[in-house]
Amino acid sequence: MPIIKSAIERVKTNEKANARNSAQLSKMRTAVKKFEKAKTAGADNVEALYREAVSAVDKAQSKGLIKANKAARDKSRMAARLAK
Repeated sequence: MPIIKSAIERVKTNEKANARNSAQLSKMRTAVKKFEKAKTAGADNVEALYREAVSAVDKAQSKGLIKANKAARDKSRMAARLAK
């Protein structure tokens, strides 16, 4: 544990950011998995789940959690999966 006050504050800030980032990434992954599972099962709400997943990927990319190329690749794969 750091002794210097600024370092202590930085640790607290980093822990908060880590929790926030982890939650956002988890939300994105869950949305993508829900879409994949619904598409495999042949559910009727696939369109809505697709939109949610794309939105979650876009939010993760805008927050800097994933790179632009990964976001584009994920969305492209989901769009191709939706079209099939």
